[in-house]
Amino acid sequence: QVQLVESGGGVVQAGGSLRLSCAASGRSFSSWSMGWFRQAPGKEREFVARITWSGGSTRYADSVKGRFTISRDNAKNTVYLEMNRLTPEDTAVYYCAASPRFSAYAAVEYDYWGQGTQVTVSS
Repeated sequence: QVQLVESGGGVVQAGGSLRLSCAASGRSFSSWSMGWFRQAPGKEREFVARITWSGGSTRYADSVKGRFTISRDNAKNTVYLEMNRLTPEDTAVYYCAASPRFSAYAAVEYDYWGQGTQVTVSS
């Protein structure tokens, strides 16, 4: 069992930055791939970024590539999402998730989910 708690969301103006954190507890955090997803009102949950257990491989959605950076600190059982040059289109609830698969991408590949943190970008 893995418990995930996101933090760091809030309201920011367009062009601004936020750093999300996801604290994990439970089984062997360092053996899980971690991902960030987001869901905007009226839209389906979408993939944002993921990082493998060692941090050696990352993947991003095209919409955030070059603006967002995912990282992890296995000593702190925490994964981060640094978000820069935010736009109103980034407004959503952001979720972190854990997967036992080396290179998880689709939401169905993730076994554990946090409750989410709201990010609102004003224009």
